[in-house]
Amino acid sequence: IVALISLSFGGAVGLMFLMLGCALPQYNQYWPLFVLFFYILSPIPYCIARRLVDDTDATSNACKELAIFLTTGIVVSAFGLPIVFARAELIYWGACALVLTGNTVIFATILGFFLVFGSNDDFSWQQW
Repeated sequence: IVALISLSFGGAVGLMFLMLGCALPQYNQYWPLFVLFFYILSPIPYCIARRLVDDTDATSNACKELAIFLTTGIVVSAFGLPIVFARAELIYWGACALVLTGNTVIFATILGFFLVFGSNDDFSWQQW
């Protein structure tokens, strides 16, 4: 239960940084909220690959490698989007820094979720 509380706290802190980058009076631009799509999309390829791939073989699997590649592309895009917005002067650089901090915390939380709950044999996506 401590892991679940820690992951919830990490998600809340990450979203707080994202909202601060959008809603502070000196920034007041809500373009960075588009990174929410990346938060939703990032675990999907790996979850699909885990459902399709049998983990009993020790060799590398092409499906799992492709899922990791796609997830990496989504995560890099989430970090690149605020930088592009700041370069295009849609948002300020301070807001970009807050969003990048939020990205780091959120993606660490998503990684923590898979590390804590992904290795347990009792956990199954069929429960959801």
